[in-house]
Amino acid sequence: MTIKPVVKISERKLIVKDRTILTGVPDNVIATSGSASGPVEGMFLGAAFEEENYKQVIRLGTLREVRFMACFRFKLWWMAQKMGDQGREIPLETQFLLVETKDGTHLESDDGNEENQIVYTVFLPLIEGSFRACLQGNVNDELELCLESGDNDTKASSFQHPLFIYAGTDPFLTIQEAVKAVKLHLKTFRQRHEKKLPAIVDYFGWCTWDAFYQDVTQEGVESGLDSLSAGGIPPKFVIIDDGWQSVSGDPREEDTSNQENKPSPLLRLTGIKENSKFQKKDDPTVGIKNIVNIAKEKHGLLYVYVWHAITGYWGGVRPGVKEMEEYDSSLKYPMLTKGVVENEPTWKNDAIAVQGVGVVNPRKVYKFYNELHSYLASAGIDGVKVDVQCLLETLGAGFGGRVELTRQYHQALDASVARNFSDNGCIACMSHNTDALYCSKQTAVVRGSDDFYPRDPTSHTIHIAAVAYNSVFLGEFMQPDWDMFHSLHPAGEYHASARAISGGPVYVSDAPGKHNFELLKKLVLPDGSILRARLPGRPTKDCLFTDPARDGVSLLKIWNMNKYSGVLGVYNCQGAAWNSVERKNTFHQTGSEALTGAIRARDVHLIAEAATDPDWNGDCVVYCYRTGEVVILPYNASLPVSLKVLEHEIFTVTPIKVVAPGFSFAPLGLINMLNAGGAIDGLEYQLKDGTFKVSMEAKGCGKFGAYSSAQPKRVIVDSIDVEFEYDSSSGLVKFNLDSMPEEGKKHVVVVE
Repeated sequence: MTIKPVVKISERKLIVKDRTILTGVPDNVIATSGSASGPVEGMFLGAAFEEENYKQVIRLGTLREVRFMACFRFKLWWMAQKMGDQGREIPLETQFLLVETKDGTHLESDDGNEENQIVYTVFLPLIEGSFRACLQGNVNDELELCLESGDNDTKASSFQHPLFIYAGTDPFLTIQEAVKAVKLHLKTFRQRHEKKLPAIVDYFGWCTWDAFYQDVTQEGVESGLDSLSAGGIPPKFVIIDDGWQSVSGDPREEDTSNQENKPSPLLRLTGIKENSKFQKKDDPTVGIKNIVNIAKEKHGLLYVYVWHAITGYWGGVRPGVKEMEEYDSSLKYPMLTKGVVENEPTWKNDAIAVQGVGVVNPRKVYKFYNELHSYLASAGIDGVKVDVQCLLETLGAGFGGRVELTRQYHQALDASVARNFSDNGCIACMSHNTDALYCSKQTAVVRGSDDFYPRDPTSHTIHIAAVAYNSVFLGEFMQPDWDMFHSLHPAGEYHASARAISGGPVYVSDAPGKHNFELLKKLVLPDGSILRARLPGRPTKDCLFTDPARDGVSLLKIWNMNKYSGVLGVYNCQGAAWNSVERKNTFHQTGSEALTGAIRARDVHLIAEAATDPDWNGDCVVYCYRTGEVVILPYNASLPVSLKVLEHEIFTVTPIKVVAPGFSFAPLGLINMLNAGGAIDGLEYQLKDGTFKVSMEAKGCGKFGAYSSAQPKRVIVDSIDVEFEYDSSSGLVKFNLDSMPEEGKKHVVVVE
């Protein structure tokens, strides 16, 4: 049983299950029960002001001596994590706040008594009318709610439901139920499990970005596909990133004096169709369909996606271009919220800020998307990566504000994707604002963090930490995509292992000829499919409030689930983080020696769901990927892990089934793959004629492993007896699945 603590304000304190979270709550803060939106234990906070304004700040009370984890925007486009225990440490532009009360314990009691468990409180700043809310702290340790419309003419003085607060003793369930309560209240978005995931998530892919950047050509695309296929790792989808569209800068003025000091013109979209690089030389009318045909017919790809900005291109749609007149675009200059400018001061000099954006009239934006997408779909394109999404919040002036403009664009985008791409082919990118999240009804995949930067050594540990913590929040709305990476890179395996347990798509941006095929074979099966975990990868419960990028002592543990096992990734992410003084990512002093932490089987939060036995006692087998060791971990027992910066380890965690007195079994999966347990699709235990049989359905091919407390009599694969190895000291059984099963089928494996 999970207790649902009551959230209330009493004697100017915010109290959750008799534990004080905020003190000195001001009198103008209005509390409304969450139960009006359905049967939920939660509370909305709002406030009334004397004057209408386009920006209002509500003081909520003082926050001290409780640990928190905040997801905040350190850039206009992207969130990262920040931990602390007092109000002043809560960053500007915080969109998600999880607070832990200090009394209570993580350890679960044997008798199921939850009275002494830690209580987790979720703060969700919301959308109300034309206003979007975010949290921030001030120097007096007060938590503040900042509400903005993004349009000086869109004003309000009273807010009833701009912040939702919810609490519980299971952090992941508490967050899920809080977002569900908000969904029932707003009725403007759907949760991840209610959306259709595009099929690319179950296949290996290649993206052109880090291979070519904007210099991509159709010859370059073909060489990349050739190169991967030749190494036995066939991609099944490609994302043709920025560089395929018809764009140009604004016309230069006649005055040629001082031209060398003028900034490069910001490129804007000038046509729906591809540029000359993607036209067939002997028949330009074939257009982008040519490379789509090559990809699918010659290389066996199943899906081709292309990139575009939500505004068409970085600089929008160029006004005054004859082919684009029907979209009625006009030049607008971004108006950024103070929080974004303070967190990302370089934005003031960005070309988009200086040269403006050609904004398609919101009344014409469905026509724009539909004509773009229907052209692409007619060429065989299956989906789009829609980038630069947070730009919309800066362009709301004259359109009723940021929330209204975002809503109109997203409704149009959803409708066009639904009409033109039957597999819900859409990836949201540079989209980490709540304006977009709280109107997301259809898009099911969202980029989880700032980019993979192959040439920025500060970025790699930061990337893994950010995607994991951002997924705690983003994963309630969509499946986070942990981004492309380079397989041939000093941090290649570090990134690859994280993608393997992320639950999201796995794709590289290798330049042609620059691949680590040995690494890719740990991720990709010979048919181009992957062993994808079932949920968004997230930090373990005991990592939610530690700071594995900054504190110098903590390792980051990430958990996920397969059908009959769990998976744990452990990472040393210390040494670099967003610097609140310099307002950018920087290295900081950290020790070069290894840090030591510990894993428990129950770090996989839902490991009990993988047990086939309703009376399972909590014991698990753990398989260590790097060492090949098999360890039996009783419930609550721990296994030490030591890692240096940029080192990692992956553990497959499987509940042990006691088949008979003195005999137990636990399947591990394809132990040469990073997510070994993802290979097991069926599991059944039978007693027949005095013989115990374990029947499994397995995907893929390679070395299959299982734990058995006694040596098996025989192992049968697809009705044929196969040789196996058995290590009596560890209980590890190993045998080969020599080939891929027939298409649409699984291997049937029987261990007697």
